[in-house]
Amino acid sequence: MQIINDTLMELIAGEATAFKNMAVSPLFSARQSPLDYLILEEALEQGGAVVTEVSAGGRIPELCFDNRLDSHVLLIDGDELIGAKQNRVLNLSILVGAGHKVTIPVSCVEHGRWAYRTHRFSSARRNLYGRLKARKMASVTRAMRERNVRASNQGEIWEDIAMKFGRLHTATETGAMGDLYDSHHGRIAGYQEAFRPLAGQVGAVFTIGGQVAGLELFDKAETLSKTLEKLVGSFALDALEAAAERSEGRGEPGITAFLARIKKAHVTAHPAVDLGTDLRLSGDRLVGGALVVDGRVVHLSAFNLEEPQEQEDMEELIA
Repeated sequence: MQIINDTLMELIAGEATAFKNMAVSPLFSARQSPLDYLILEEALEQGGAVVTEVSAGGRIPELCFDNRLDSHVLLIDGDELIGAKQNRVLNLSILVGAGHKVTIPVSCVEHGRWAYRTHRFSSARRNLYGRLKARKMASVTRAMRERNVRASNQGEIWEDIAMKFGRLHTATETGAMGDLYDSHHGRIAGYQEAFRPLAGQVGAVFTIGGQVAGLELFDKAETLSKTLEKLVGSFALDALEAAAERSEGRGEPGITAFLARIKKAHVTAHPAVDLGTDLRLSGDRLVGGALVVDGRVVHLSAFNLEEPQEQEDMEELIA
């Protein structure tokens, strides 16, 4: 779709910064959006936005978001909400209008709990780790295109998190993804300290072990500045598994090829949960999603697909 290509054409890639086996290449744009909104954490801290179960009994794939503020609120794909009956992550990015109350699609990241801890959810200030976010994005794209629902493959998510605990030799009582982040907080913090937002930066390409893992792009530098730390943390959790101790090179040639694959991706448009339009991208070893509002890409995520089955699934959707 032309809006994706136009957005990518405006980008300027800066010099990558490397730390251990991960590199981050900053993305800049001279044209930034005037759209005004708060991010999830800000809205919850102000107390004017409330996230709860959809009913007393609750439903795993849905939550209620009540925006009582005079500002729009941006919910970012993969952001984690903790509390209530079990912890969840957002299935896609959503811009909730001022004063709007909507049902938001989510996935569970705490398999072993279904009991209230709190009435309301709070923000965990972290994002679903990159490899699983890519798999979730692929399953949500399939569900949107085939069944017109914004659902993930919940069993696949629980299985992936369980395997992550095993690979990182981490203990957990309820299978909560947060236990992974808490157990490896010190190591993740090292990555977060190494990669700080730059003036005018609107996005980043993340490279692990010399291979591009994914891209996160926003409509303005203010949003990137507020969210980069948790996004770095999500890719850092994957980097902890990587065998290489340092990146091989800084990944610029791979970034060029990756951006080219995004431009060539098959794109379908769908009504957004609230404001704007959802775009779903699939292509050569690639999956992506974007939220477009008022003719601007508010948030774009794109990931390399590593598993052959995931690539085959995306190819089936394009065919």
